[in-house]
Amino acid sequence: MLTRRHIFYAGAAGLGLAVFRLARPHAATAATHPYEVTHTDAEWRKLLTPAQYNVLRQEGTELPFTSPLLEEHRVGTFSCAGCDLPLFSSKTKFDSGTGWPSFWAPLPNAVDETEDRSFGMTRTAVSCHRCGGHLGHVFTDGPKPTGLRYCMNGVALKFTPSPAGSSS
Repeated sequence: MLTRRHIFYAGAAGLGLAVFRLARPHAATAATHPYEVTHTDAEWRKLLTPAQYNVLRQEGTELPFTSPLLEEHRVGTFSCAGCDLPLFSSKTKFDSGTGWPSFWAPLPNAVDETEDRSFGMTRTAVSCHRCGGHLGHVFTDGPKPTGLRYCMNGVALKFTPSPAGSSS
């Protein structure tokens, strides 16, 4: 159900994204990390949808409350849309109310974290350990047991349900 709060957040995020695009060029690079999966810019553009390319390769952000993964409640695994590396178990997913899929912990050795000083603030950016694709940010206002909120762009993820009877 779309509420006034959702419309407000979407409008504010859209305005923020427009300002962000003018104020900071996006450039996800593998200069400081030898990634297992690499492609040229032209290859990434062919492999990804425009929305996936914007987020994964240019550090963009999807509008809040637009990802179908917000309503994904089955048992399974959320993987990188760029290279298929398993990133998050459905067991760690929770509804943060922010409009983006959120998790309280990644899978072991799945993500890298770096300082992001965009928008005049300091945040921690999260990227895929295998391909370097930008996924979102992690914040310290999440639930127990970690107290972390991995706020991910749904377009940067893909979901694979577990086979019937198993648990992820």
